[in-house]
Amino acid sequence: MFPSKTKSFCVNDDVGNLILERLRPMDDRLINIESNMSDLKTRMSARKEHTGGLSTALTGLNSRFDRLTDRVDRIDRRLDVSDHC
Repeated sequence: MFPSKTKSFCVNDDVGNLILERLRPMDDRLINIESNMSDLKTRMSARKEHTGGLSTALTGLNSRFDRLTDRVDRIDRRLDVSDHC
């Protein structure tokens, strides 16, 4: 005898329900991971912008230091001061 079609559908439904039961928690975890990744990307972008600002500030400080060094050198030449060390 052949199995009835209703029993076949019932078994298939049970298997499908078991699969869905296993996939739902995985889907929830994947959504959580995606959310965390999005947060990390946002934070990394902010860090990059901050680092860029620090780099610009450092460049400005180096430029000011170079100008001060030049001024001190000019003052030394005017006063005819030299390093004897």
